[in-house]
Amino acid sequence: MSTPVEIVLIVAAVGYVLIRRLAGDVAEAKRMLLLPAILTVIGLSDVDESLKTATSVAFLVGTLAVSVLFGVLRGASIRLYQQDGVAHMRYTWLTIALWVLNVGAKVGANLLLGLITGIASGGNGVMLTIGVGILAEGVVVLARAVRTDGRIVWKKGEDGKAHTTSPFLDDLQARMTRR
Repeated sequence: MSTPVEIVLIVAAVGYVLIRRLAGDVAEAKRMLLLPAILTVIGLSDVDESLKTATSVAFLVGTLAVSVLFGVLRGASIRLYQQDGVAHMRYTWLTIALWVLNVGAKVGANLLLGLITGIASGGNGVMLTIGVGILAEGVVVLARAVRTDGRIVWKKGEDGKAHTTSPFLDDLQARMTRR
């Protein structure tokens, strides 16, 4: 995948997530898990082009770990609330600050890798690290949401239709809230 196409996809995906979650939205499990999984798979399929040295592999592993850490922190910073019996989520300003720091850390790591190896590394696993970070965020939010009384939906209903739920999530939530 070319770098300009990858950049547009990343900006579109992150922008979509930011806008929806800043406004507050249903804690929709499918959306929290599917988009990041797709980004991660696309990132995995593209990463082999940039892994030419042990140093670049180490930097990729390091930035993956940092992205997971930032994803966990973002997941913990998201405000969960209940509306009409359904779990909702909203980004806070801390969540946005963590996004900025996450992107800055990735850009900084790529610049440092470029200085060390002498090879431009602007696309070194960016989509993979963003996908893994958003996936970690979604897992933390879902782990927090199953401990609330608000129902977690698998897929939000469109055009006035009912939300689709997941028997697995319903059972998990029932077990977690009984404690």
